[in-house]
Amino acid sequence: MSPIVSIFKNPPDGGRGFHRDIRVRWALEEVGQPYQLRLLTFSEMRHLEYRQLHPFGQMPTYEDGDLALFESGAIVHHIAQQYPGLLPTDRNSRSRAVMWMFAALDTVEPAISSGSVSHVQQRIHQLSTALGDNEWLDGDFSAGDLLMVTVLRVLRGANLLEANSMLNSYVERAEKRPAFQRALRTSSNHVRSP
Repeated sequence: MSPIVSIFKNPPDGGRGFHRDIRVRWALEEVGQPYQLRLLTFSEMRHLEYRQLHPFGQMPTYEDGDLALFESGAIVHHIAQQYPGLLPTDRNSRSRAVMWMFAALDTVEPAISSGSVSHVQQRIHQLSTALGDNEWLDGDFSAGDLLMVTVLRVLRGANLLEANSMLNSYVERAEKRPAFQRALRTSSNHVRSP
């Protein structure tokens, strides 16, 4: 049986992939794991049955057999641990990829959510310096890049990402990945077979 990912039936962003469920769908597409979608309305997210999966009544959730997870970062980490393709096999490289996962969610995303332009600009500059001329954050594309890119994408249109050519190119490179494109197109309740 394929894992089930809960997503918005009518996403407020019009299906442009700015909600956190894109992280889970993209991770599953990257590792080639088929999955099903459970499309929910905002009112269905408040139901007791859903609150048993996600106590905060948010998206996404992930169900695989008797395992139910919430929090997109935890779900992506689980997928990366379960299937090859998102974490390097070398122990040190693997640890650095996990470090970048945490950096995306604990350092960069809160700066963006803060609403402080100067704080966001500082983080963008620091991240750009760390990326340098590299294609990805640390060697090959990893779950760290996947989470970082989904965090950075929300800056589009605010001229913060576009003002940094290195990070803008980094995000564009990731968005061109076939797995990202498949995840973005996934919008109806069906089994997704990469």
